Amino acid sequence: MIKRFFLFFLIALLTTGCGDNPLNNPYPVGDASKNILYSSFSSRPKHLDPTSSYSSNEILFNMQVYEPPLQYHFLKRPYQLIPLAASEMPKVTFYDKNDQPLPKTTPADEIAYSLYTITISKGVKYQPHPAFAKNEQGHYLYHHLTENDLHDKFELSDFKQQGSRELVAADYVYQLKRLAHPKIHSPLLGMMTEIIVGLEDYAKQLKVVYQKQIDKNAKKVFFFDLSQHDFEGVTLLGRYRYQIKVKGKYPQFIYWLAMSFFAAMPKEAEQFFNQPGMNEKNLSLDWYPVGTGPYMMAENNPNRRMVLVKNPNFHGEKYPLQGEESDEKRGFLNDTGKSLPFIEKAIYVLEKESIPYWNKFLQGYYDASGVSSDSFDQAIKVSTDGHIGLSSEMKNKGMELNTAVKSSTYYFGFNMLDSVVGGYSDKQRKLRQAISIAIDYEEHVSIFSNGRGIAAQSPLPPGIFGYVEGEKGINSVVYDWVNGRPQRKSIDEAKKLLIASGYPNGVSEKTGKPLILHFDATGSGPEDKARLDWMRKQFKKLNIQLIIRSTTYNRFQEKMREGKIQMFTWGWNADYPDPENFLFLLYGGNSKTKFKGENASNYMSKEFDELFDKMKNMDNGDERLAIIQQCLDVLRKDAPWAWGYHPKSFALHHQWYFNGKPNLMANNTLKYKRIAPVVRQTLRHSWNQPNWFPVILVLGILMFSLIPAIMSYRKRELKSN
Repeated sequence: MIKRFFLFFLIALLTTGCGDNPLNNPYPVGDASKNILYSSFSSRPKHLDPTSSYSSNEILFNMQVYEPPLQYHFLKRPYQLIPLAASEMPKVTFYDKNDQPLPKTTPADEIAYSLYTITISKGVKYQPHPAFAKNEQGHYLYHHLTENDLHDKFELSDFKQQGSRELVAADYVYQLKRLAHPKIHSPLLGMMTEIIVGLEDYAKQLKVVYQKQIDKNAKKVFFFDLSQHDFEGVTLLGRYRYQIKVKGKYPQFIYWLAMSFFAAMPKEAEQFFNQPGMNEKNLSLDWYPVGTGPYMMAENNPNRRMVLVKNPNFHGEKYPLQGEESDEKRGFLNDTGKSLPFIEKAIYVLEKESIPYWNKFLQGYYDASGVSSDSFDQAIKVSTDGHIGLSSEMKNKGMELNTAVKSSTYYFGFNMLDSVVGGYSDKQRKLRQAISIAIDYEEHVSIFSNGRGIAAQSPLPPGIFGYVEGEKGINSVVYDWVNGRPQRKSIDEAKKLLIASGYPNGVSEKTGKPLILHFDATGSGPEDKARLDWMRKQFKKLNIQLIIRSTTYNRFQEKMREGKIQMFTWGWNADYPDPENFLFLLYGGNSKTKFKGENASNYMSKEFDELFDKMKNMDNGDERLAIIQQCLDVLRKDAPWAWGYHPKSFALHHQWYFNGKPNLMANNTLKYKRIAPVVRQTLRHSWNQPNWFPVILVLGILMFSLIPAIMSYRKRELKSN
């Protein structure tokens, strides 16, 4: 009997292990061969309303659903804008203060305002949504819901009837007005009041009108119809055309037209979601976006998972026909001209910790992954000459690695208001130049970022107009060009500059005292301590004593505003891929201490400011490029920063995942991804075979240990009989 039971158990065990679905598969068996992308998110998205949304974890979902007028070309670098919902690129015309049109060549200071005329494509339809559902008489089914109507409604799918309609220009006008909605509090409003004509006054006007409605309706205003309130900054020209009025000449405004803030919003959606009782059930635009994009939100459970499914009403789009020279070799042009999107459904699972995510990725249960510090050594192999490649384990799994330098910069800054490290005399410049050479950011990137970054030659990262490759693009104050690459100047060169600055061997010629400098920093963890120890060593190369002043982030910000910091580190991520968005960090009019701007170094150079003013509103071209290079030459000479580095993103993906080229400006790239689900299913099965030997061994030992007890029991039974 025991032998028979053990035999049946082994057969059952082995049969279980031979199925098509691995035992550790976290997904339903029936989904194994479906065209589904699996990814994750680490923190709950709070706002999916495009007027409020500004965080990366929110834009991840929003930009697959909403369609602004423009988008970034998926493959081309430098980053290039192309039409999305717009049928063509916006037409920009300039006017003087008398409303007379001006030629394109008019100097920026003579332009009173610019008009951006945007024409959207015809025939584009919204996703199916209950906000559009109508009865046979043409009346909206769900716009006048009672408490009883809502008693069994907890998710959007509980509304059984759906409808749609064509996208029109009025939807873009309506969304632009929503930036000033007194109840929404858009994070973009303050910035746009400086750019869009009349928006500031419009926001004040709406606030007054809204308050009157609150007073009239006993503090209950559920739907505030913005279509009844117009303002000068946006004009509807027809069913498919509208116009935005921008102060002066501001060519960077076109980049904002690729952000979800400027996507369309149908008034019906706001009217639907703003009914009494809806928000209490999380039935709102913050939970359920409404758009014309390739995907729509099917499930929003931020404590577990988010699900996007293909929009059946999507107007269609083709995979790009062109890209960079290397794209064909790397397989990024294999799907040229094919219809988008490729993936039917995308499931994002909440993963708060990186290690569980990484393990599931290695098992094939996520399709792509970044590379964290915890998994770097397992995934990446760095050769003696600094070449970065995949480890043998990753190669054996057929994985691919894509890297891209981010449109970001992390820099070491000098407070130019400080009497020692600041100032504009030749000696003060040379002190900063010496320190810039001594701080070895190549070593910093290698130690603290696993090589994921490149040392900066200026504020401009790769991919931004004005960034120049090769010898012409190096910071010749800090680097020499040696054997086809930049090489940091020697410490001997830095010491010569230190002597010229009046501090030979780190001692003041005037006082005879050692030079002591102060560096303010936040953070107190083990990694922070290692970074600060490393920073001390950089200054020790010049025999300069560095005093670290640790502080809380709030106090750090306060000291920065007051100009009470001598040296610091900071960073900047691009809002849009234009040199103005980086060089403005050193514009005198943006001084943090004097004008509460983003110029944390409080750098003020008449020469640089004049060049910046001339460059910032120019169109890209040879003339603008030449002025940018002049700007950089001034900055490199004055050295208000020690420049720092530009971080690099590392992305791994499995062999069944295609079109994984990083695009660090575009956020609507899900539509370009493609999955080979059959290959994925096969490899998942082979990678996740259970190892039954330890289980069988333990059970065998257990069974044999029972034999003496069973035999003793049978003997007693026989004696009793």
